[in-house]
Amino acid sequence: MMAESDNTAEATRRLNVKKQTLDDAYAIPANFLEIDVVNPLTTVTAGKKRYTDYEVRMRTNLPVFKVKESSVRRRYSDFEWLRNELERDSKIVVPPLPGKAWKRQMPFRGDDGIFDENFIEERRKGLEQFVNKIAGHPLAQNERCLHMFLQEPTIDKNYVPGKIRNT
Repeated sequence: MMAESDNTAEATRRLNVKKQTLDDAYAIPANFLEIDVVNPLTTVTAGKKRYTDYEVRMRTNLPVFKVKESSVRRRYSDFEWLRNELERDSKIVVPPLPGKAWKRQMPFRGDDGIFDENFIEERRKGLEQFVNKIAGHPLAQNERCLHMFLQEPTIDKNYVPGKIRNT
């Protein structure tokens, strides 16, 4: 009976953990993935249509990403495309996007609707939160659509869905 309790005590004793130093705490992280959605820009086309796009900046040292730094511009519809692709082809639960704001698109409003600075800033924050939740998921990091979204200047909507292979 005594031998059994010795085994239990041995199995449940605390691990000897090395105390963290300031150098350890503030060193470059072993693996990181930083994505910022910044610099919203509203453009008026020749046909008087307006749209807002955002700069999506990525920095990483994760081996699954061949490009370690990138910057691309994306519209809200591109974020919708990414969400739809992940829902269709991956096994992850995809978080919602910030709302479409249908009421803000109604004519005869007293403000700029979806082009109002406050609305654009709230949407930017929501899009940044969305893309960081997705990109932080280990299964999503292998999806070709995420790599294209974060790193390619234009999205090829005729791409072949699949996983990224580490070579």
